[in-house]
Amino acid sequence: MGLAATWTTGPLATGIGAAVTAVYTLVADNMRPQRSRSHAGALLRTTSGGIPRCGQLVRPELAGVHPADGQLDRSAPPYVERDAEPVLRAALAREDFVLILGESTAGKTRLAYEVTRALFPRHAFVRPLNRSALAAAIEETRRSKRAVLWLDDLENYLGADGLTSSMLAGLLQGRTDRAVVLATMRSEEYRRYDAREESRLTGSDRDAWRVEREVLDRARKIRLARHWSPAEQQRATRYQADPRIRLALKSCDRFGVAEVVAAGPELLAAWENAWAPGANPRGAAVVATAVDCRRAGLLRPVSRQWLQELHPPYLVERGGPDLQPEPFEEAMQWACKAAYATSGLLVGNYSQGYLAFDYLLNKPGLSPVPDHLWEALLTRVDPTDAYDMGLVAHQANQLSRAVAALELARSGGAAGADYLLAIAVGDRGWPRQAVGDLEDVVRRRRAELGWCHPDTLAARHQLAFFRGEAGDTAVAAAAFGELVVDTTAALGPNHADTLAARHQRAYFTGEAGDSRTAVLQLRTLLADRLREEGPDHPQVLATRRSLIWFSSLTGTLADAQEELRLLLRDARRCLGPDSPHTLAIVSTQAVFTARAGHAAEAAAAFGRLVTDRSRVLGTEHPHVIHTRLQRCQALLSQGRTTEAGEDLAQVLRDARRVLEPGHRHIELASDMLDELRQG
Repeated sequence: MGLAATWTTGPLATGIGAAVTAVYTLVADNMRPQRSRSHAGALLRTTSGGIPRCGQLVRPELAGVHPADGQLDRSAPPYVERDAEPVLRAALAREDFVLILGESTAGKTRLAYEVTRALFPRHAFVRPLNRSALAAAIEETRRSKRAVLWLDDLENYLGADGLTSSMLAGLLQGRTDRAVVLATMRSEEYRRYDAREESRLTGSDRDAWRVEREVLDRARKIRLARHWSPAEQQRATRYQADPRIRLALKSCDRFGVAEVVAAGPELLAAWENAWAPGANPRGAAVVATAVDCRRAGLLRPVSRQWLQELHPPYLVERGGPDLQPEPFEEAMQWACKAAYATSGLLVGNYSQGYLAFDYLLNKPGLSPVPDHLWEALLTRVDPTDAYDMGLVAHQANQLSRAVAALELARSGGAAGADYLLAIAVGDRGWPRQAVGDLEDVVRRRRAELGWCHPDTLAARHQLAFFRGEAGDTAVAAAAFGELVVDTTAALGPNHADTLAARHQRAYFTGEAGDSRTAVLQLRTLLADRLREEGPDHPQVLATRRSLIWFSSLTGTLADAQEELRLLLRDARRCLGPDSPHTLAIVSTQAVFTARAGHAAEAAAAFGRLVTDRSRVLGTEHPHVIHTRLQRCQALLSQGRTTEAGEDLAQVLRDARRVLEPGHRHIELASDMLDELRQG
């Protein structure tokens, strides 16, 4: 029986990839376009419109495996049993949600496909082809007596209007029949949900991260190595008659067998070499455009027209006409041409749009997504795309971009965009505006969900935080005191949100002038966090920093400096030198140096920190502006008034340009400059 997707004319949303192209090619003769169906119902279907059974998937491409090179008479490479296969079989016998993790081209989808067909041949194979089809896929799975919900590249089904743990519970709990959710995810994406990453996030970024993390926590996770074991290589020798396997075995000392079969290294080399004059420089520019579209947060395929319109600046940056670029049609043919039997640099087709081959996203040394692409995308994307782009920008501390994208998302009615936008605005240095916006969010959530619903509690947390950031520290401390009571009752005393509220209560209590009470609260919190989270958890490190800071105001500076030295050592080991938490500890260390009377050493430390924070957070981030002010204070302590005055004037100009009028950094810079001029 032929299989076909629900095809439409424009680019679909998240998740259209190699398998869609393969389905289109394999059943072109039998395909019956069903244009009346909406994108929201885009599931893999038979030509008669039904949901296929797993045993009917005669080609792995239909499940998302990187397809053959378009030759209908060419089969997929032979399957070589992986060491993880028995583990996967055992997991599927017991669990209802299994997630296979591994690097790009490790062979995750092929392993899942082979085991699924073997274990569940009569189960319905429910594969949503985009995120907007997820609701339809879950309903189809719920109606089916036996079904596998197939979520290849799970990251594409998380986020706005994406999968949640409550959706999984509603689908899987209490069923007397058999339903399985089987998913794959690249290791690079999964690392975004490491506890260390949570420490980088604030506000709704952290809330969204936790919603997605709850989904991952529910899964039984199986890891698949990219490099094949000696046993796997030995099993592969049985299939050396296939030239693709034979080539892969020759290269397995450097690359994984599945990686070479998927042509990842060759494709990456082809992209790098294509920039040479007279080679395929326009094709390389088109691929760079597609790669950066994905890195910018655009998850759905990009149309051919967009690629044609968006690629020229990449070509100009590399030399323009001097590169002797080929015609666009030739560039597209080159970019889509498969290497060996797998994928091209671009995956997709004219009707459905194109995605960059995911292996390319891991290329070392990629430059930041350029402004010209970001700004051009914002004139083209829909509100849901804008929300995704805003979330990615916020998590990367690109606050101006985040605000621009989220304003577009909010104006288009994207769910949750108003909440995330308010937090991005506050983080950018406009806390009073954030307070006004969050008051509206809290009122609406209270009316719709109740005062102690988790979503309302999250909004109340952010509202209290930005009240404190706006200078109302005593009000913030009181609000967090109420929040501690409510989160404890609603979520439990050891829930992450309860612990976070306790931390903020102590912090703003100290900022309001009661350092001794703050120290007592932080000591109790640290003991609880150590018990619940362990010594290396980022939030444990953050609690230690707050405790050291407020203790230094009531105790001896030398003791605080020694404790901070040990904390910085632990942070660099656990979080790395560029974590915002680590840089915050470095900032505290420089303050302690200044308080100890070593102004020259402090000025140098603040200068280095300005460089590091600018690189990590961007030059306009409020933390960078504050660090520049601290450096000026250290210069004044040395008597370097001329240099300090020049720097203060520039900091004040920059602060007025990017921060909210009346922001405390603006007031501090203005007061320092006035005092210097009067003195």
